[in-house]
Amino acid sequence: MAPQAFLLLIFASLLLSIPTSISTPPPCICVIGSGIAGSSLAHFIKHYTCSSPARTQCLDNIHVFERRGHPGGRMATVTIGGDVFEAGASIIHPKNLHALHFASLLNLPHKPKPASGDDDSWFGIWNGEKFIFKTLPPPPPSSSALYRKLYSLLNSLLIFKRYGFSLLKMNAFVKGMLEKFLGYYKGLDSRPVFATVEEMLQWSKLYELTQQTLQEALQKMGLSAQLISELVTVITRINYGQSVSISGLAGAVSLAGSDDGLWSVEGGNWRIAAGLLNHSDVNLYLNEEIISVSCTGGSYSLKSKAGNDHNCEITVIATPLDELDISFTPPVSIPSRRLQHTFTTFVRGLINPKFFGLKSASEVPDLVGTIESPDIPFSCISVLKKYTDEEETYKMFSRAPVTDDLLNQMFSGIKETIRIDWPAYPHYEAPEVFAPIILDGQHLYYINSFENAASAIETGAVAAENVARLIISRLANSHSDAQTIKAHTNDLESLHIDL
Repeated sequence: MAPQAFLLLIFASLLLSIPTSISTPPPCICVIGSGIAGSSLAHFIKHYTCSSPARTQCLDNIHVFERRGHPGGRMATVTIGGDVFEAGASIIHPKNLHALHFASLLNLPHKPKPASGDDDSWFGIWNGEKFIFKTLPPPPPSSSALYRKLYSLLNSLLIFKRYGFSLLKMNAFVKGMLEKFLGYYKGLDSRPVFATVEEMLQWSKLYELTQQTLQEALQKMGLSAQLISELVTVITRINYGQSVSISGLAGAVSLAGSDDGLWSVEGGNWRIAAGLLNHSDVNLYLNEEIISVSCTGGSYSLKSKAGNDHNCEITVIATPLDELDISFTPPVSIPSRRLQHTFTTFVRGLINPKFFGLKSASEVPDLVGTIESPDIPFSCISVLKKYTDEEETYKMFSRAPVTDDLLNQMFSGIKETIRIDWPAYPHYEAPEVFAPIILDGQHLYYINSFENAASAIETGAVAAENVARLIISRLANSHSDAQTIKAHTNDLESLHIDL
């Protein structure tokens, strides 16, 4: 029997068994990382085991450790001029059903993001010397509805004139990926528990995309070279800081990040993680960096940089291990992986049109994307807020730190600058190789092994949901006296009905 089928049978029997009592306290679960992966894991474990009034054992002894002074991981905000802006993971797709459910559960208001065809968007592609393509400047706010519709139509015609029917092929590519990804929201009776990332991707028929580059996948779809080298490249540079040589699934997720209907949480996406942790009533330890994890006698001992010791029966790594200095005893083996750093620079001032070969700042589009060229010192620049004709707040992504000299060339009247170095996502290279989910054959789990497929708020939640079910299934299998952990079937199915 295949491992995933075996795990599915275990999880199904887990849901159906309803013992009348439990003689042992619930195991202690330690989670390293309070971002979307860690907070989602806590939510799903509590939801799947504590939802029923007639529960036999609720896994409510969860301890979450965060090395920073606030929860959220790579979801964070900055404040400039009294306004709050997303600094990390900033967009959520309308088909990201877990994120939608979380926002609804926590009563978090949505903040819509302008799409490329919206009236208030203005987009240009810069090749280092000139703009090779620009959409039309937005119409005045006082314009009639008819004028705005005409404007949107003309923009669509401009884009179609340049890229033709390849745009339809690109949309079909993204739609195909999304339809397969939606399989991860199926009911529990038709969706296995996965012990490896490879099983998870093969079941959804997305594995093949991780074994080829985005460029190869799009060429097979028949996209034009111009669309790939321009618009597709602009999108991958914005969303992943990388070229079309990234692996295909990550590239497809990146392209989905340019769809209509994108949104974020008012006040910052980090509020999802903070809200889930609070709703799950976990024990949250801030400024508590874990530096070692030791397994002895079937339990784990965690030591923090501050010298504190924590003991638990289950440990879950919910943060990328690639640049963390955590020692494991006995040692664990994961494939070597480097992270792609995105240097995010916020500037309050005014763009210098001469840098782009223009005469007036009003000629510079609100979103400037770039093609792949070593001579271009940034990936993109976008206007976050306009205060006056002489003052705006901008957000710039680059692959290297931006110097003061470059900022002075690109902007004038600079009043405020904030720089952030994000180890944002893996550096994608096809064919992708995946770290194990179960690191030691016992109860040491790694959620972020899924990031080699794609990195986003929703992929973190999907991976965490699977690990939550995996933990429950394996715990059930270890209870030889049939005193298993129970999750109420109706509660579980109601989640998927909501989705």
